[in-house]
Amino acid sequence: MSSSRLPERDPLAPYRARLTGLAYRMLGSRGDADDVVQDAWLRFAAADDVRNPEAFLVTVVTRLCLDRLKSARAQREVYVGAWLPEPVFDETLSAEAATELADDLSFALMLALDALTPLERAAFLLHDVFDRPFAEVARTLERSEAACRQLAARARRSVRGNRPVPVEPPEGHARLLTAFCKAAASGDVSALANLLREDAIAITDGGGRKLAALKPIKGAEKIVRFIIGIAGKNAGSEVRVEPMMVNGCAGALIFLDGEVDHTLSMAIDGDTGRIAAIYIVRNPDKLRHAPRRS
Repeated sequence: MSSSRLPERDPLAPYRARLTGLAYRMLGSRGDADDVVQDAWLRFAAADDVRNPEAFLVTVVTRLCLDRLKSARAQREVYVGAWLPEPVFDETLSAEAATELADDLSFALMLALDALTPLERAAFLLHDVFDRPFAEVARTLERSEAACRQLAARARRSVRGNRPVPVEPPEGHARLLTAFCKAAASGDVSALANLLREDAIAITDGGGRKLAALKPIKGAEKIVRFIIGIAGKNAGSEVRVEPMMVNGCAGALIFLDGEVDHTLSMAIDGDTGRIAAIYIVRNPDKLRHAPRRS
C-alpha cells in the first residue's frame, strides 16, 4: 500500500519521513511500513484532543509495528532460505535526529536490529536512533523507564557487536563495489579474493521464489566460488549493472535480459578496506519497488 492513498494535502507531511523510517527499521519492509503509517494516520484522524501529534503518531506506529512483528516472526519460521530486508532506493528515510545512527539504513544495521527482541528493537530505535527521551519510550512501550534503559542497553551492545566498525567512507564503498562487479563479470578469481575479508559472509535472499543459497556463505574462498558460479550461469544472458543507492549505501541493481534480477550491496570494513559482507536480494516480492530504468 503506498502513500498515494492519502489526500493531496498530506497532514502527515511534517512527520512522514520519521514515521516511515521508524516503521521500516522495525519491520524491514517498506510496503509494511507504509501500511503502518497509513493506519496510524487513520487512528490520529479519529482521535480527539491530541495535544502532541508527533508523540501520538510515534507511539501508535511503534505499537502497530510490535503487533506486526508477532506474526512476522511466525512467518519467518517458514521462510525459505536466508532473510534480508526489502531494499529501499534513493531515499534516506532519515530519523532527522542528531544521533550516530540517524541516517543508517544499511543491511548491516537492519540485520543487527533483526537479531533483537521486538521490545529491544523498539527501545533502541526510539532512544538511540530517534532521540526520544526514556520517559516517552516508557509510555510508548508501557514499561518502566528503568526497564526501557535496560532494553536499550542490551540492544546497543548487540548492535555494536554485529556491525563493521568503522564504516568505509562513501567514495571507498563505491570504488570497492565497482571493482567487485568488474572482477565478477570477468571471472577474475584473484581480484575477487583480494577484495574480500577472509571471514567475509554472503547472504542471498530468494524467498523460495528465485534460486539462492539457503544459508549464509562464510569465508572468502567459498564466496568467490559462489560468485564465479553465478557469473557462469549468466554467461548467455545480457547483464546490465545499474549503480544506485541501496539502503543509503552505494549498491547496484542487476538486470538479466532486461528484467530486474537482484540487488547487490555490501558492508565494508573501514579498518581493512575490504568487503565484510555481501547482500543479494532476489526475492521478487522484495523488488516490486525497484526502479525500472531503460
